[in-house]
Amino acid sequence: MSTYLHPRAPFHEQEAETIAIVLRAQIPNDNQENAPNLYWYYSGIVLDTKFRYWCYMSNRKQTKIAPSAQTQTLMHKEGWQAPARIALQVAANTGAIEALGARLRASPPTLVVTCARGSSDNAASYAKYLIETHIGTPTLSAAPSVNSVYNTHQDMSQVLFLAISQSGKSPDILSAAHAAKAGGALVVCLVNETHSPLARLADIVIPLHAGTELSVAATKTFICSLSAIVHLVAAWGQNATLLAGLKVLPGILESTLACDWSAALPVLVSANNLFVVGRGLGLGVAQEAALKFKETCSLHAEAFSAAEVKHGPMTLVKDGFPVLLFSAHDQTQPSIDDVASAFIARGAKVLSAGHFYEGALALETAPCPVVELRPLVFIQSFYNFVNALSLARGQNPDQPPYLNKVTETL
Repeated sequence: MSTYLHPRAPFHEQEAETIAIVLRAQIPNDNQENAPNLYWYYSGIVLDTKFRYWCYMSNRKQTKIAPSAQTQTLMHKEGWQAPARIALQVAANTGAIEALGARLRASPPTLVVTCARGSSDNAASYAKYLIETHIGTPTLSAAPSVNSVYNTHQDMSQVLFLAISQSGKSPDILSAAHAAKAGGALVVCLVNETHSPLARLADIVIPLHAGTELSVAATKTFICSLSAIVHLVAAWGQNATLLAGLKVLPGILESTLACDWSAALPVLVSANNLFVVGRGLGLGVAQEAALKFKETCSLHAEAFSAAEVKHGPMTLVKDGFPVLLFSAHDQTQPSIDDVASAFIARGAKVLSAGHFYEGALALETAPCPVVELRPLVFIQSFYNFVNALSLARGQNPDQPPYLNKVTETL
């Protein structure tokens, strides 16, 4: 049996105690006694917890200790706050999300329109597949420039307009949300800054509860966006499986610390290009991974659906070309298997998360029984890896050149 301890990023004492209380409330007493002890470090605060959420004991090999430089970046520290933040989010948002779910069931929208940029738009891709497969309502992505640049308006009656933003400040998202509200839409925002202009404009605000994020590269805000989307869809569709999965998700995410992707570093440390491939519920995290490769590693990466990659881009894949695959093992798996076989046959350097292929490098992932939540597990491991890759390539993941934390576009 092996146990790991992980240094946490700074939190205020009151905040840490609040999270501890929230977690204690979510674990039945009979399970608390069965969970091993773990000392939880927050800026010198030591909380002796008995939460299975915050420990990982198994018969697997002892977790390797990451080099200190990797654990000192803001990206690394903030990424590993995500499990605690999701536990806090689910507890804090339950009442509001249940009320919203009841409202949507009573007055179902005929269309969902998502509106976001950057990592938030990658979260919107995940929302599209989750809403359409579980609720059945068509879900489309808005083009903010239609309102902010072309200054046109659409009939948004019977539309759920779902705006996703970390800062809630980008002028184009605000313009689109304002136009949607004027057009008759119910405007719901998932936002981290609850006092932002977007939050003030929205009819309903769902806080991400991710806490302050200082690294330019989004990590915990993206994962918290995905968990909030899951919570919304679970409440809307009264899906007990998703709701139960959310309650144990923090522990599963925490266990990804034991997943070692370091064998993939030599494949990408000198690479110039790569593909990132997923499909369906896994496409959003493939898009997010490609963005992070560009953003933190100055590595050109393109994300494709396992279906779309066969329509032209496949011709670029030759001997030695790197490809990262995400396999959620849902109904899309046969198509991912198909392109994986084609990539391997061409001599591509295939890195595979979620599935073993002969001739590919398998990336260890934490088990997750709820298939819809596996993309969140994948991206938690990926953030740890891409942080290390950025440093190995001589980059600073916290301060990518030419980028700002808050991007304001029109």
